Amino acid sequence: MLLEKQYEVHGIIRPASDCFRLKHLLDNPEIHNRRLFLHQSDLTNPGTTAAILGDTSPDELYHLAGQSHVGLSFEMVESTCEMTALGTLRLLEIMRHLKKRPRLFHASSSEVFGQPASTPQDENTPFRPVTPYGCAKTFATQMVCIYRQTFGLFASNGILYNHESPRRGADFVTAKICSAAAAIKQGTQRELALGSLTAQRDWGDARDFVKGMWLVLQHPIAEDFVFATGELHSVQEIVEIAFAAVDLDWRKYVKQDPGLLRPNEPARLLGNAAKAQRLLHWRATSNLPKLITEMTKANLTKGVSESYSGLNS
Repeated sequence: MLLEKQYEVHGIIRPASDCFRLKHLLDNPEIHNRRLFLHQSDLTNPGTTAAILGDTSPDELYHLAGQSHVGLSFEMVESTCEMTALGTLRLLEIMRHLKKRPRLFHASSSEVFGQPASTPQDENTPFRPVTPYGCAKTFATQMVCIYRQTFGLFASNGILYNHESPRRGADFVTAKICSAAAAIKQGTQRELALGSLTAQRDWGDARDFVKGMWLVLQHPIAEDFVFATGELHSVQEIVEIAFAAVDLDWRKYVKQDPGLLRPNEPARLLGNAAKAQRLLHWRATSNLPKLITEMTKANLTKGVSESYSGLNS
């Protein structure tokens, strides 16, 4: 989206990253190393990151990095906190000492609300995280507020509810379902194992959310915004839509596996994006059946299933 807006884009990537989701851009000589530049560092290396930011002197900084898989955070508690919580703190410290301070967008998460006392949630809902990932994001979100208030940084949180697209990593439940439906249709997979089918989320389109991120940094004042569709859907609904997209009866292929249930599951995470609608004129435009159908059919394309594997971090 930034390239479409004629930005010069500098991205920080991990040294071991193969950047497969950017292949179509990296293979384009009109874009790669002309308007899109990649630099190697990570959230545990503040010295290198500071040098990159000092050299590139960005106007806008979109902080989307971290260990972003909620389920995996129970197995990787320390590294989740190291990257997602302390990584954000390191970035804020770097920004505080830059000669030219960029506007910062921090991608927070609905997981900060955990098991909220009220539904839907907005910018004033108290944080009550129930997962290591949610706790790490809560720390990061609060630190963004503190650095904004104390050091005068233009730093905003976008509290993002679940957002999906055909680029979603295959270890996230929506992509897992869509990939499995396509693979079963093609005869390369026999069944799909899932945890809870009744778990509900507020699922939106990642492309809408990216527009919201950009709008936050065009807003004259650094503030926090909830981005959500305001609609709850269950995992079973995702399954039904995905399998219907390939003309299969999901009941013949989907099995429940108690081992995939999370130790502590957030409840009733439903967002109220009224503030973003009012101040940023933002809207969630896509509908879930259309989105899940698109994701499923994308996996029918040769080679797509392999391309969407890996952690979204």
